[in-house]
Amino acid sequence: MRNSGGIAPSWVVIQGLGTVLIGFFLLVADDREPWIWAGYAVSAAAWLGFVAVLGRRPRLAVPMLGVSTVAAAALAGPAAGMTATIITSITIGRFAGLTAASGRLITAVAGLDLVLVCGGCLLWDRPAWDTGGATAAVLVSALCGLNRRQTDLRVVQTEQLLEQTRRAHAEHARAAALDERTRIAREVHDVLAHSLGALGVQLELAEALLAERDDREAALVTIRRSRRLAVDGLGEAREAVAALRQDLPSLPEAVRRLVEVHRRDRGPIELELCGEVVAVPSVATVALTAVTREALTNAAKHAPGVPVGVVLSAGEQCVRLEVSNHVPHAPARSGGFGLTGMRERLELAGGTLNAGPDGGDRWLVTAELRR
Repeated sequence: MRNSGGIAPSWVVIQGLGTVLIGFFLLVADDREPWIWAGYAVSAAAWLGFVAVLGRRPRLAVPMLGVSTVAAAALAGPAAGMTATIITSITIGRFAGLTAASGRLITAVAGLDLVLVCGGCLLWDRPAWDTGGATAAVLVSALCGLNRRQTDLRVVQTEQLLEQTRRAHAEHARAAALDERTRIAREVHDVLAHSLGALGVQLELAEALLAERDDREAALVTIRRSRRLAVDGLGEAREAVAALRQDLPSLPEAVRRLVEVHRRDRGPIELELCGEVVAVPSVATVALTAVTREALTNAAKHAPGVPVGVVLSAGEQCVRLEVSNHVPHAPARSGGFGLTGMRERLELAGGTLNAGPDGGDRWLVTAELRR
């Protein structure tokens, strides 16, 4: 049982009060037969043993209390007065309230007590009023104990359920944190791979201009472009890490920045915003930004200088991103690692990705994210 009063556990109070009552009724008992007092002694000793060992050895305490209540019930018929009945009521009430005992054992002992009390009273020709009163007292006490036992079991089950819920929440939070770290690691990796790859190409170009053509002016322009790529890559990495703090720029702003960088360094591009993109989760913002970055990189790689179109539209049901460029002979790029990574990222965010020729001379990348 749990502590309900803040001073002592309720079972301590019940057992202390029960011990006092048992002692009092034994003092006022007027039985003369030695064997009846021997039965009282067995019951009282078993009760005291139960009280002494319950907190340390509950498995031993249960049978001791069972002996106490059965011994008292056996004396309800032959003993004078109501001492045996009262001791039986106290002990069976406590026995029925034990959470350490099984339900079957409690039912068996309670049934045995009722049989001994009622049968003993009938066998010893006790008045009908005494027989009925003793039986009712034992039955009511057993039912009260069972009710208390059910309450205690519900408390224990509730505590176990709360503990399981806390553990489940902790595991969920841990899994979410690991998933978030994995996502951020993926974003940082993609950003760095993209930026460092482009930076390497520009540096190779600058080296070729100096070594083969001795064109210092063009090499200087290329080096400056490399520096901008490094700065932009660092900014994109910071934005990916900023997702941990939920302070990312809005999706339209992130796409607009990528469009401006592409227009400055790679060629003509048009951006069209349709509808108002609001309340997009950070994971969706990061995913769609990464799709835009990868699609623009592919467009510049496979069709340099060709105009690119970007359309970001928002409806009630989804957010849609389209990146397209005109290519006379569109290569089969849909199986590349970049598009595979974009597809996986969108699937984690609850979206879909399609990439391929549109049936004409355009290469089209389409990403949709359900709200």
